[in-house]
This record gives sequence, structure tokens and C-alpha cells, in this order.
Amino acid sequence: MHFTQNQAERKFSLKALGWVLLYFWYFSSVLQIVIYATGYSGSTGLRDSLLYSSLWFIPVFLFPQRTRIIAAVIGIVLWAASVAALGYYVVYGQEFSQSVLFVMFETNASEASEYLSQYFSIKLLLITLAYTLGAILLWTRLRPVYIPNPWRWLISFAILFGLVLNPVGKQWLIKKHSIGDSFSSISSRIEPAAPWQFIIAYTEYRAQLDSLNSLLTSNNALAPLANLKDASGNEPRTLVLVIGESTQRGRMSLYGYHRQTTPELDALHKTDPQMTVFNNVVTSRPYTIEILQQALTFANEKNPDLYLTQPSLMNMMKQAGYKSFWITNQQTMTERNTMLTVFSRQTDKQYYMNQQRTQSAREYDSNVLAPFKEVLADPAPKKFIIVHLLGTHIRYDFRYPNGWNKFDGKTDDLPPGLTGSEQESYNSYDNANLFNDHIVSTLIKDFKATDPNGFMLYFSDHGEEVYDTTPHKTQGRNESDPTRRMYTVPFILWTSPAWQQKHPRDFTGDVNRKYSSSELIHTWSDLAGLTYNGYEPTRSITSPQFVETTRWIGNPYKKNALRDYDTLPYGNEVGNQ
Repeated sequence: MHFTQNQAERKFSLKALGWVLLYFWYFSSVLQIVIYATGYSGSTGLRDSLLYSSLWFIPVFLFPQRTRIIAAVIGIVLWAASVAALGYYVVYGQEFSQSVLFVMFETNASEASEYLSQYFSIKLLLITLAYTLGAILLWTRLRPVYIPNPWRWLISFAILFGLVLNPVGKQWLIKKHSIGDSFSSISSRIEPAAPWQFIIAYTEYRAQLDSLNSLLTSNNALAPLANLKDASGNEPRTLVLVIGESTQRGRMSLYGYHRQTTPELDALHKTDPQMTVFNNVVTSRPYTIEILQQALTFANEKNPDLYLTQPSLMNMMKQAGYKSFWITNQQTMTERNTMLTVFSRQTDKQYYMNQQRTQSAREYDSNVLAPFKEVLADPAPKKFIIVHLLGTHIRYDFRYPNGWNKFDGKTDDLPPGLTGSEQESYNSYDNANLFNDHIVSTLIKDFKATDPNGFMLYFSDHGEEVYDTTPHKTQGRNESDPTRRMYTVPFILWTSPAWQQKHPRDFTGDVNRKYSSSELIHTWSDLAGLTYNGYEPTRSITSPQFVETTRWIGNPYKKNALRDYDTLPYGNEVGNQ
């Protein structure tokens, strides 16, 4: 009789399995459900958190008689990690990432204590208490999940194989990556699950920090520009460079687009003679890092590696005696963004406003407005300010807050043949442009309000194809299959009356010049009145000595990949070409 009862108790229970699933999923999925439900980000994080939390099923499947002990030990670790991540989201409205560690530990020694001090609040205490009670309640419901042999071993191996061994093995054995690189292939997917968000964040932070320090050491060893001279002398001035993101000029009413996506810039252009709009500027690469390695240095398509061996724009301005600032709403510390962080660390003071784990998260460029005003008030007599926006980066609907969805639901003036989801993306991109217009205009107005002696130059790193070109089925950027919309960018200059009086220039005859933003450093030098060995006025769009040259696009590291932008075919596009 005792043997029969014991056998009955060891039968597989679907109810017991359900409680185990809920318990281990709880620690990662609560935050991801909140993120998804609030529209902060998509469902990818929730999906991955559920998948990789499933790894904890393995020990309780293999040793069911110790289910509660195993679950308690693992649960304490998961609770500590997940409650910290949940608290960070409640306080800062962002997911925890390696960027947070960088900002806390690398930019200001007081940042860590400032972060921690904001954690203590009644609201957060109540949320933590409720979250903890939920975990305890689930733990009390746990019962052993008896899976007969050999199925318990086969199921456990299947979970491990599907989530870890198979994807890592493909990278290692088939693609011949190193073990470290092979594991990094799943790091972005495992990161939303507790406690991996902290483990992955720390390992990536350390890896990117090593790369960052190596690049900074190389940059610090570069010789300064020879014979640098500043025509403006020592007069106080402020010069501002605003870098946009993924904004093509063909979708801006400022450039003739039929929808009014830039009403504030339109108004400034009509009423302010200090604003100059250049109509024919393109980028050389349709990717942020690659173009800024050229635009912010002496590199270009024919000499792509000069950013490693010659001073950057930031180095040049510091050498000229400017106090320099970098304000960014881009992600701070990711593998792709390490070069951006290197550029930022070449300035005197940095403001990192976006610590998101992923680009596909809701983040608004209004973040940069307060630090911009703060920097404008800095008493330094010569200031150089770079503001790097998130602009109209995909996902477009995550780039603007509520109330800026002017074009939602409009279908009467769209390219033909778009599906419902394509129409939604098309309209969201126009909404993102509308908000970007507000941000850029506000930066100009805030700068103007200080009665500065200086100028502000705005351009976008690259464009974006959003179903603009026949057959209206392409979205994004693809260097191997280029369209004009991936390369056409806005290029706008505002000069203050004080600067114009001391440096009288008429740019009206320059606005239609064919130009590549890869040569930006020469235009900036011309506008700022800087000359040095290596400065070429023929490569400045604002110089009387300007000479039009071929605007190369393509991957300069691939044989025969460069092509003349002006040979790209025109599609059946709406608006400016």
C-alpha cells in the first residue's frame, strides 16, 4: 500500500509544472511585461526573458525531490537581480545596461552615489514589497514535477541544447568564431532574463571599456595639427554642431515634401535671414559609426582609416583653445557605439542621456534640451558643443511622445501598394520628423536666445529609405542595394548676427552645391576661421574656393565597391530628390 501511494505521488502533474513555470518566469517577465504593456519597447525582451528563464527548469526537472530547496536558492539570486532591475526602471524609466555602469563609474566619481540615493522612496519600497510577496507566494505553491526517466534527462538536454549549445555551437563549429565570440552571439537574447542583465552588462562594459581605452590612448598619442591659426583670435564665442540620425531631407517640408513635417524650421527659414538651408548634401555611408568616422575626422571614402592616424574635429577644437562638450541621446556603451564614446571622450565634458539596453526602446530627444541650456551658460569664453540626437531612428514610433502623431491613419497621399504595416511605418516616420523638427528648432531658438557670437550647424548622419522609391517595398538602409533616400541629408546653418557682423559671409550662392558630409571637417574649419597644414578650402561647401568632386558612396573596404552617388537612378519618389 505504501509503494502504491508513493508511486501515485510521483506521477507527472500539469498543475505542478504550471507553478514551476510561473515561479521562474516571474523574476524576469514582470519587468518585461511592464515594458511591453506601457509601449516602452516591443515584445522581443519579453520573449527572450521567458525563453532563457527556462534554463532554471533543468535542475528542478532533474532533482524533483529537492524542488523547493533548489527554487529557494536560485530564487534568492533571481530576486536580488530582478528587484534591482525593476527598481532602476521605476526610478529612471530605462532598462539596466552596460551604459549605466559606464556613466556611473567612468564619467564622475559621484555618479554612483547619486544613482543609489534616488533609489530610496516610499513608492519603490511598496513596489519592492509587493514584488517580493508575489515571489514568496509562488514559492509556497511549488511542488515536484516528476518526469519519468529517461524523459527528464532528454527534456533537460533539449532545453539546454535549444537555448545555448545549438546557437553557440553554430558560431563556433560552423562559422569558426572563438568560444568567447560564440557565446556573445546569444548575450543580447539572454540579457533580459535575471540575473543575466547584470552579468552581461558587466562583461560587455569591461570589454567595451578596454576597447575604448585602447582607442583613446592611440588618439592621445597623435601629433597636433601643424601651424594651426584662428582668424577669430581670442574673442568669446560659441560654436555648435548638431548631428541628427536617420533623417532624410526628402521627407522634410523644408525641402519640398508635400506633408508639413518641419513647420518650425519652415517658419524660421522664412523669417530668419541668418538661417541657410543647403539643398544638395549627401552622406558617404548609410551607417552612423562609419559616416562619423569620416565626418568628424580627415577620413573619407578614399582614405577611410585616417580617423586613426590624424586628429579629429574634437582634437582640433581643443587645440584651438575651445572648451568642448558632448551631449548625446544615443546609446552610450555598446559594441557598435564604442567609437561614438571614444569621440565623446575627446571633449572636456560629456552628457550621456540614453542608457537604454537596446535602440528599440522609447527615448525622446527632448533629453538634450536641459543640458544644452546648461552648457550654453558655462562661463568658458570659447565653447564648442556637439549635440548628438537619436532623431528619426527606427523604431520611428518610439521617437516622439504622445501628441505628435499628426499623420497617423492618413492614407490618401501615400505611395501606392503599401500594406497596412507599411503605411503605419511610413506615417510614423513622418511623425518622427515632426518631433525632430521641434527639437532642432528648439536648439536653434535656445542658442539664439543667448545672443551668442557663433553659429550652429545641423546635419543628419545618413538618410533612410521608408518606402519612398519604386516599387515602394524597401525600408531601412542597405549599402549593397542603395537608393538615393539612404544618402540625402539635411544640412542647415544658423549664424548669429554678432558672428555675421564680424565674419560677413553670403551663402546664398552656395546652397545648391553638390557636397558630401564626409568632408565636413573642412567646412567646419572654414566657418570657424581655422587654418592649418592639411586644411583644404576646396573641400568646404562654404568656401569661395570650393570645387565640386565625385561624391563617393559604398564600403571603402570592399574591392570595387565605391560608386558615384550621382549615378544612382531616380525612383518614383515624392518630394525632394
